[in-house]
Amino acid sequence: MKKAICVICVISLANYKLKSQDLDPRRYASLPKNMNAVALVYGISHGNVVSDPTLPISDFTITAQTIGLGYVRTFGLAGKLSRIAITVPYTFLSGNLTINGHDTSGVRAGFDDAQIRFGMNLFGSPAQDRKQFAHFEQKTIFGASLVISVPTGTYHKDKYINTGNNRWGFKPEIGVSRRFSRFYVEVYTGIWFYTADNEYLGDQIRKQNPLFSIQAHGCYYFKNQMWVSLNATLFKGGETYVGNMQTGISFDNWRIGGTWSLPVAKGQSIKLQCSAGAFATRGYNYNALSLTYQYVFF
Repeated sequence: MKKAICVICVISLANYKLKSQDLDPRRYASLPKNMNAVALVYGISHGNVVSDPTLPISDFTITAQTIGLGYVRTFGLAGKLSRIAITVPYTFLSGNLTINGHDTSGVRAGFDDAQIRFGMNLFGSPAQDRKQFAHFEQKTIFGASLVISVPTGTYHKDKYINTGNNRWGFKPEIGVSRRFSRFYVEVYTGIWFYTADNEYLGDQIRKQNPLFSIQAHGCYYFKNQMWVSLNATLFKGGETYVGNMQTGISFDNWRIGGTWSLPVAKGQSIKLQCSAGAFATRGYNYNALSLTYQYVFF
């Protein structure tokens, strides 16, 4: 496992809109410094993908297809393993819904908001070059990160449904990971904070309360460096307001999923990931499937 560089999970891009729902194993795994990884992903989600309680819509079923690019760079900072990840997704939406009692259908395409993640393993994972890393045995790691959602997505202020959110998002997060022989477990938690959308349906102001999330992953590694994992996440909070009027109750949703990663050549791997809504009080109850190609180089 210590040399299984080609099978790391770089980033999760398949889930559209609600970034707290991502199921992304090995976020705080030990890696060598000065590593680069690029990923190309195709994801498809079907169900109540972008339902928003501020919208006068019902019977909402939509298919979201996403193509994304991701890049990760690891480096040493104050002797600690650190990494920065950037993702840029493009999404195509198609579906049917009822607006104010009238059935309608349509399509929408555009860039989703880009995401930047800076993370540091604070304990249990020193910054090491490839030769040092080859002799390193991972045990317990404690890390922290900051995720920034950048409002680069396509946004039409006169439209109900958009691929971009027209607001900034910030998520401080902490995580703990532990390796037991061929098993690897990881738990991390964080809170999304959002700025206001000041152009909601024209000139209205839309706000959202902080959204808490926690996720857990259990991985098993095979001798050929293939690995599989079971994933689960919970998110709560996130009440929405237009002006001073509350327009939606808090989230209380669970998602579960699985990941299969397979090395295909030196420094290259493919990853298949699926997830489904296990429980949802409102909205965002959908099934998702993604396929990722990843290339690692130094």
